[in-house]
Amino acid sequence: MNRLTSTLSGGEYQRIKLATSLGSALVGSMYILDEPSIGLHPRDTSRLVEVLKTLRNLGNTVIVVEHEEEVMRAADQIIDIGPDAGRHGGKLVFQGSLTELHKMNGTANTHTARYLSGVEAIPLPKKRRSFKHKIEIKGARENNLKHIDVDIPLGVLTVVTGVSGSGKSTLIKSILYPALGKIFGTVNETTGKFDRLEGDFKKLTQIEFVDQNPIGKSSRSNPVTYVKAYDQIRQLYADQPLAKQRGYKPAYFSFNVDGGRCENCQGEGEVTIEMQFMADIRLTCEVCKGKRFKKEILEVTYKGKDIAEVLELTVDESIEFFADQRGLINKLQPLQDVGLGYIRLGQSSNSLSGGEAQRVKLASFLGKGNSSRNGQSEHLLFIFDEPTTGLHFHDIRKLMDAINALIEQGNSVLIIEHNMEVIKCADWIIDLGPEGGEQGGGVTFAGRPEDMIKLEDNYTARYLREKF
Repeated sequence: MNRLTSTLSGGEYQRIKLATSLGSALVGSMYILDEPSIGLHPRDTSRLVEVLKTLRNLGNTVIVVEHEEEVMRAADQIIDIGPDAGRHGGKLVFQGSLTELHKMNGTANTHTARYLSGVEAIPLPKKRRSFKHKIEIKGARENNLKHIDVDIPLGVLTVVTGVSGSGKSTLIKSILYPALGKIFGTVNETTGKFDRLEGDFKKLTQIEFVDQNPIGKSSRSNPVTYVKAYDQIRQLYADQPLAKQRGYKPAYFSFNVDGGRCENCQGEGEVTIEMQFMADIRLTCEVCKGKRFKKEILEVTYKGKDIAEVLELTVDESIEFFADQRGLINKLQPLQDVGLGYIRLGQSSNSLSGGEAQRVKLASFLGKGNSSRNGQSEHLLFIFDEPTTGLHFHDIRKLMDAINALIEQGNSVLIIEHNMEVIKCADWIIDLGPEGGEQGGGVTFAGRPEDMIKLEDNYTARYLREKF
């Protein structure tokens, strides 16, 4: 009862606010919830749906922004925006009940309709990968973990599952990640209580925790810089005849350094006016009109577009535009592969959602390919914490393709996840539980999805069966 609110996950905090609303028994209110199923196991999602229905039955209006199938199926009205993302979205593609959606038999121009009616689906893998090597965690006993031994396979897709509060984050984020990070000298966090690490961790060359933290907090950071594609774009502009004639170096086509950027706004595209006692006002720069570069720099064009116009292109548009630049396409293609074809090249990183930031990070690793160090090919362990947060079925399918590509490049992937679409694609499942809190912290299953669905008394198995 005296637990600090700052230690709660986003989903737990949101449910406490929900509990407050239920307790007050307000009538005639409108509740707007943004992805309340984040961090919830399907068992807990069922409880959440009951809470939302209770609020509705009291005489309130409940609006939920959501991707979770169970919440969609429980809705009285579905409002579907699309058909795709970014510039290709923004239209009302469907509004009505689930029954009306099913009557369309997937003919509606909407990904939601096609997945809910079974016309499209995320396929089961044709075969499960086997593994020879593994990392062994011995005697994990941090928080509610019951002095457990856990084997993490290498070279495959491992998914850690279990109801909310069962100990998944404690095992992976508080024990495995910092323990391995200390071995590689990359993490300086306190490690949770456990006896020792054994097994084949020396087979790894690095560990990467791909979280949903922003890829950059400043307006100068953008996806195209993060995936190292901007270097090639700047070089391309510096190679144009007019740029060579004027002696413009690649740096002139960057808004981060002196030379080509607009000096009035320092390449920001806008000027901040500080106001006393009020919020600062941001105005479009009068000199460059928000283009971020000097007028003479914008006179250098490639295929009729200046550098500012190229930064306004979406990833999809830029792949067509730079079709003849193979090296550049190789850097941009992973962004499209992870489902981010709709974001603009120069879009400010601080405008990306957590899920988008996570996929930009994933794209940057995909773009590196199977690199080697000292003649030895690299073997990285990637850890993802609920990568499906904020993702539609259509995006999850692309995400799984990208994650499988990392494994095909010779890496290992470990995912903490509640989404059954991801769990059914796992080569190996580690299920913690059986409940949350004190009743959790044990290993209830470790093995393949096909074996898990045979379990009778297991929450994850019950929901996973529906996917087979």
